[in-house]
Amino acid sequence: MRVGALLACPLAAALAPCGGSNVALVTPMVAGSNAVDYGALRSLLEWHVECGTAGVVALGTTGEASTLSGEERDEVLRTAVDVCGGVVPVVAGTGTIDTERAIAMGRRAAELGADGTLVVTPYYVKPPQAALVAHFNAIADAVDLPMILYNVPGRTGVDLLPATVAELARHDRIVGIKEATGDNARVAVLREQCGDDFLLYSGEDAMGREFVALGGDGVISVTANVAPRDMQTMLANPNKSSSIKIDAKLRALHEKLFVQANPIPVKWALHRAGRMGAGIRSPLAALEPQFHEDIDDALRLADVDVAPAAEQDAGANGVAAPPARAVSGASA
Repeated sequence: MRVGALLACPLAAALAPCGGSNVALVTPMVAGSNAVDYGALRSLLEWHVECGTAGVVALGTTGEASTLSGEERDEVLRTAVDVCGGVVPVVAGTGTIDTERAIAMGRRAAELGADGTLVVTPYYVKPPQAALVAHFNAIADAVDLPMILYNVPGRTGVDLLPATVAELARHDRIVGIKEATGDNARVAVLREQCGDDFLLYSGEDAMGREFVALGGDGVISVTANVAPRDMQTMLANPNKSSSIKIDAKLRALHEKLFVQANPIPVKWALHRAGRMGAGIRSPLAALEPQFHEDIDDALRLADVDVAPAAEQDAGANGVAAPPARAVSGASA
């Protein structure tokens, strides 16, 4: 990892997206009503600031952004900026299938104080590469924020190829990419074609440490929701023996947080850790019981305390669970 990509984050006067552990933040919801729990959201954000998380990515897939109203999106982003503003950069997910809608959401994110945007490739319609260039450049021209491209062909059905990324990297406002292809060989190709200043993020927690060790800048991480301090420590020095040990400790979390569609398992894990209620919105649903033990075991292996049964019962019945007591190890 290039040291400057990580250190630039806390030192910048006007915060910009940076390397390290950038949490793909969940949106806490009250079980039963599934109303957004802004108190729990604030607590989670304060915890991430305390733990040294390098960046917060709100309103993405993990944040169930597609199920939020415009008013809820605004309030989630306001809360993130209020807690993290000037300390940790806040990136807003503003990608959608329609270019004009993506522009509108990006401009709204700028109005609310976001430090950058994360823009996924248009899903389902499978644009050709030239159309992707036109789409992203149009957004970058219209939205006065740094943009991180998001390539996740397994969800969208379209792969943003390295040559296309290199063309887009010429735009002053397109500053990086989240690569969720599962192919760490792309790190060297993207670095060569896009230059040293272009931020490369992995979207695959299980491959994230290796991605950064190979020359990437960071991870936009689901695991960081549960083990923020460990993720940041590991990615700051990915080749150290201590970082390799952290990665091994988190291995079960990296894997079990995807036993069902994201964010189902990670929201259940945070509920089990006593950090929020169990709410999740349709068309998703709470983690199926046959996977509960897998999550509990992964949490314990990562040195994350599981909340007592009474607290779990409260959260499952629509009352936000209280923050968990300090966890052991580096994951606090």
